[in-house]
Amino acid sequence: MKSHKKEIIIIAVLMVALLVIFTGLLTPEATQTQECSMIYIPKIKDDANDFWTELISGCQMAAEEYNSELEIMAPAKEEDIEEQNQLLREAIEKKPDAILFSPSSMSASDELLKEAKDQGIRITYIDSYTEEEIQDLTVATDNVEAGRMLGKYARTLLNKDSKIAIVSHVKGVSTAVEREQGFREGLGDYADNIVDVVYCNSFYEKSYELTNELMEKYPDLELIAGMNEYSAVGVGRAVCDAQAKDQIAVVGVDCSQEAINLMEMGVYKGIIVQKAFRMGYMAVEETIHMYNGDAVEKNIDSGCELVTPENMYDSDIERLIFPFN
Repeated sequence: MKSHKKEIIIIAVLMVALLVIFTGLLTPEATQTQECSMIYIPKIKDDANDFWTELISGCQMAAEEYNSELEIMAPAKEEDIEEQNQLLREAIEKKPDAILFSPSSMSASDELLKEAKDQGIRITYIDSYTEEEIQDLTVATDNVEAGRMLGKYARTLLNKDSKIAIVSHVKGVSTAVEREQGFREGLGDYADNIVDVVYCNSFYEKSYELTNELMEKYPDLELIAGMNEYSAVGVGRAVCDAQAKDQIAVVGVDCSQEAINLMEMGVYKGIIVQKAFRMGYMAVEETIHMYNGDAVEKNIDSGCELVTPENMYDSDIERLIFPFN
């Protein structure tokens, strides 16, 4: 009898042990992931800009779900490289486990980033990056491919003699350089018809003014491409106010409620929508995995989609452009 009871106790102990092991396998994050202190320095924190709002929300949700600390330190203007570098200096002094960074310059922050690396701080780039490979990890849209998709679509709206202009955001930043490169590649031989490229420094009003100047300078323009939300929305507003939507096609990058309205009004003919929330979430998630010693891919494409008046209410696209509905 005693032997039988002993066997029952041994079996029960083994079952409990197996249950504990199995539960641990099901929830590795809860039992193995160490908290990670992070500071994110975007190019700007602008509540009126859906791209940055969604990206930062994605970062914050991932940090909360992984029980990690995340501080946002952002310059007031996207083109203010000096202020971004000052925030980077302050971030280094705080000695976080990782700094997440969206460079506004291809090289101006290199020395500070190297200083952070020398102090053992991990570096993750989000959205854009520097010419020299300093970072441990990058999460971004493949901006050459995004531009190429936009260029291929724009070509379908044009003929071999159509004149084209580009309103871009910040000259020299990797996103502007690569989107223009891809756009030209997508246009193919139609790229020879690009008559001007101007930069709005990520101000809606500046983009609006530049577009009006372009329409006056080139009265036979047939397409204007905006390379981010500020530039594209500014173009759309100007073309709409000039009642030129039937003469000038507008295409662009990034999505907002105003962009959707402009598409419904027939001003926007096509936009590339980045997966901003996913980009932010993945950047924080992969940074935490990296901090915990897990293997991570060094370059992660967060993805994008071409949205047109014809597909904007398809179920998959609708979830992308109305993420919080």
